Amino acid sequence: MKIGLSTYSLSRAIKAEQIDVIEAIQWIADNGGEHVEIVPGSFILTDNDPLVKAIVAKAKAINLEISSYTIGAQFIQTTEAELEAEITRVKKEVDIANALGVKLMRHDAASRPAEQTSLEQFEADLPIISNACAQIADYAKQYGITTSVENHGLHLQAHERVQRLLRAVNRDNFKTTLDIGNFICVDENAFIAVKQNLKYASMVHAKDFHLKDGTYNPGEGWAQTPGGNYRRGAIVGNGDIKANQIIKFIKESGYNGFLSVEFEGMEDCFVGSRIGMENVKKFWNA
Repeated sequence: MKIGLSTYSLSRAIKAEQIDVIEAIQWIADNGGEHVEIVPGSFILTDNDPLVKAIVAKAKAINLEISSYTIGAQFIQTTEAELEAEITRVKKEVDIANALGVKLMRHDAASRPAEQTSLEQFEADLPIISNACAQIADYAKQYGITTSVENHGLHLQAHERVQRLLRAVNRDNFKTTLDIGNFICVDENAFIAVKQNLKYASMVHAKDFHLKDGTYNPGEGWAQTPGGNYRRGAIVGNGDIKANQIIKFIKESGYNGFLSVEFEGMEDCFVGSRIGMENVKKFWNA
């Protein structure tokens, strides 16, 4: 098992041009990371991009494993042509994952506004989503890559919906990137949801949130859940999802894959990322 960091955690610094992704990789190694998860967004990667080769060379030079390539995707589109274009785009992202040398790739699948995330709407969308995910997984199989969907985007965030998608896709190289914090965004108990879905995980994200009930709006930085509660990103171990208990359960389950810290709190991203990695290591070794 290796504990590392997603470059998403440092995206604010990358966007602000305090560091670039190459410097971020060095920072992760310098601060105890055992792997790096590459997440474009604050930077862009394209096919045959010199930056892809630079990332690979940098990680190799400092002996830091590249664990996964993580991208956004949206298979809920207005027209069939738009859907096909999105599937084609994601397949090109699979080519980039292969160029990075990874065997794990997470892509999103579907998001909708909270008011459009009924169970009926999910069941109507599932054949479209699952068909697209199956096409991506089949394409990735040529490279030996396992693709995955995260519990993310409201519409596909609850643990049972993730399982429904996995069963519908029915590919041995299609799993879930299990984010231990994201379940609370749809008002699920994080520990129970992790316990239900861990066996389907190709990778684990360690994320945490501060939580408030819906009796008042805490203000800037807080987002409301569909159930009317409030959440704000936290340093892993500082929030309310009981990350120490969840990490202990993951360890005792025998999970032996990558564990990637994701920080999206209001604190300085360098501080939040460093403390998050330190806390996860402490919880794992407790």
